[in-house]
Amino acid sequence: MKKLITLTALGTILLASQANAAGFLLREQSIAGMGNAFAGATAGAEDASYAFYNPAAIIRQPENQISFNATAIVGHVKGDGATGYSPAKFGGQMFDYDRKMNHPVNKMILPSVAASKELDSRNSIGISLSAPFGLVTDHSQQWAGANHGTLSELSIYNLTAMYAHRATCDLTLGGGIVAQYADATLKNGVLHGTPFASNATLSGDATDLGYIIGALYEYTADTRFGISYRSKVNHKLKGHISFASTNPIMQTQMLYNQIITAKLTTPALLTFGAYHDINDKWSVMAEAQKTYWSSFDDLTIKGAIKGGNISVTDENWNDAWFYSIGASYQVNEQWKLRFGLAFDQTPVNNYTRTPRIPDSDRYWFSTGAEYKYNDKLTFNAGYTFIHAEHAEVDLKGTGNDASRGALTAKYKGNIHLFGLGAVYNF
Repeated sequence: MKKLITLTALGTILLASQANAAGFLLREQSIAGMGNAFAGATAGAEDASYAFYNPAAIIRQPENQISFNATAIVGHVKGDGATGYSPAKFGGQMFDYDRKMNHPVNKMILPSVAASKELDSRNSIGISLSAPFGLVTDHSQQWAGANHGTLSELSIYNLTAMYAHRATCDLTLGGGIVAQYADATLKNGVLHGTPFASNATLSGDATDLGYIIGALYEYTADTRFGISYRSKVNHKLKGHISFASTNPIMQTQMLYNQIITAKLTTPALLTFGAYHDINDKWSVMAEAQKTYWSSFDDLTIKGAIKGGNISVTDENWNDAWFYSIGASYQVNEQWKLRFGLAFDQTPVNNYTRTPRIPDSDRYWFSTGAEYKYNDKLTFNAGYTFIHAEHAEVDLKGTGNDASRGALTAKYKGNIHLFGLGAVYNF
């Protein structure tokens, strides 16, 4: 019994490699960029926040600039038809405690800040604080898929120091060192066809280093192209698992404060962008980004004290693409309007989708506005509606998933992004 509970609980750390948007990437680090669905983000270089997508972007900013951005992420996701089965060791009994899952995706506020300083006409430096990955999902402790996860919280923060050098009149090269902090809190239930519930809680964190490099090519005064590569970051999460149960018999069998470790890799990203001013009113832009989710092949849990594999979960995610196009209209000297469309491909295979992240292909519809208060202060606002395709969970409860049992469920939903930002030159 103790071993089964341990394996089931430790398997829930898989959230640390799954989260919001396609996979668990959060692109919303620039409100100006969000208005164009992040089309041309690597080439736009419109303010310091664009440095998140391409460190070479800071070369186009004035002497000193700071950009503040905040995005509210509101998910309206519903699930239905959930049917869970206990592990085969317990007879494969069916669970139908809660077959409906109303709003399992919680609201999030995503902040970011970026600053740049011009050293001279050919060199600039910058720094940014961002949250590029994360998720909060919250299912009932008595829902039919509790073996596979109830509460899931993941937060990842980047602190990036950047440098940009204008190598020629047309070409700027940039790079940065990324310090990345990952923190996860996960819970799941252990249901065995009884009215009692056993709950497992895991928390762990880690800090590791990565890098970003990029280039900005200004073909003409009206046309520019950008490319960037953000490295993957390999984390080794360290944490504890504790247990609680409403079953008086199982309470005496619970194990407390078990120490575990698990590897978490945030994926590498390769991005291409283009930006073109048609005239003094209209601009158009486009972006393509490849996220190397295939680095998330499996999740291995190790015991920090005794060593060896405690649990292995096969994931087999695929590399995925994000495509976007956009346009901006300069109404007058103070006002600019933005528009954008995007397609966000899911990395998740149908046969490995879990209720932690019932991910599917997504379609983005974005708009935004910019107001230049004066030469020093500019405000941005943006809104994005994301339509997610229907997703089905169909876990067979075999192989490495045997300790959690089988689960089927259907999900559908949409996501709303509301953003506000300010840019100050000094």
